[in-house]
Amino acid sequence: MPDTTDPPTNPLYLVPELQQHDPPIEPDHPPPPTNDDVATDDGYASSEHSAQSSSLASSVRDYQFENSRRYHKFKEGLYQFPNDLPEQEREDMKHTVAVHLLGGKLHNAPLDEPHKILDIGTGTGSWAIDMGDEYPSAEVIGIDLSPIQSPWVPPNVRFLVDDAEAPWLYSESSIDLVHLRNMSIAIKDWPALLGQIYRALKPGGWIELPEFRWVYGCDDGTLRPDFTPPQMVANIRAALAKSGIEMHAAEGNPDRLHDAGFVNIRHEIKKVPVGPWAKDPNLKMIGLYNQSVIYDGLYAITIGPFTRALGWTPEEVEVFLVKVRKDLKDPSVHSYVHFHSLCAQKPFHP
Repeated sequence: MPDTTDPPTNPLYLVPELQQHDPPIEPDHPPPPTNDDVATDDGYASSEHSAQSSSLASSVRDYQFENSRRYHKFKEGLYQFPNDLPEQEREDMKHTVAVHLLGGKLHNAPLDEPHKILDIGTGTGSWAIDMGDEYPSAEVIGIDLSPIQSPWVPPNVRFLVDDAEAPWLYSESSIDLVHLRNMSIAIKDWPALLGQIYRALKPGGWIELPEFRWVYGCDDGTLRPDFTPPQMVANIRAALAKSGIEMHAAEGNPDRLHDAGFVNIRHEIKKVPVGPWAKDPNLKMIGLYNQSVIYDGLYAITIGPFTRALGWTPEEVEVFLVKVRKDLKDPSVHSYVHFHSLCAQKPFHP
């Protein structure tokens, strides 16, 4: 039998300690009764022809294929999730949701004419490209294990294939902002990484760690005990833990920032509806996007962790996902997950 976790009856899934940060979301209708290719612009240049970019070794693009999905080759297996086109499209939608949750902004950290910005785990590069447009005088660098970014970027943006947890070559006190979004599913040693970021930031520079925390909550009692998405998340968390990754690192990151020496820590937790059930028009739109992000990525986020770490067969994964898909589309369940908006500053003086 494959490894699994207990069904989601633990009150952890209701995260009562987090609900105080954001008021209950009002559903559009009362819950029913229950029985108990790439756009271009003249200002953009192809990074393939940029003097600042270097050609990638062919081995970096020699991707790995497993269970009909494509994975990165550089430091193979370090990141558990695909990098193929369907996943890239889903990552771009997650970018859209995150920007909406920040009120249309790309960041919460206060920036004053930044000169150098680093995006760790840049993925498709959407955030870095947008930042390049917003701050044309800044150098924006995006790093990732996969070279999947668009070749058409603002002239001040470049991408590198790199591992953020390897020793850094960036000069001390040289960066104005380091951005890491949704990296809890990838980072093993947060204290070491935060230490490298702290050294590379200029005095007064900022770190920003926006993060979705996939723990399901509910304010009106419609989250059934047999609702399977929390069990799916628990299984992913257990699988990643076997590789030394804490999927819910967002909970402890404020304390980690403090321990690393950062100050002016700003932490806000928002509820993100799963589905278009909220009455508020903006939350309804965000919920629809968020539901698509989760639904469209179910196979991508489970097939690797479940088969590699938990011993499931691909067929067992597919059977399990049938119920998960059905539950995610159930309009009677008014569930949400959490978005952590977190940033902190390196002090001007030690």
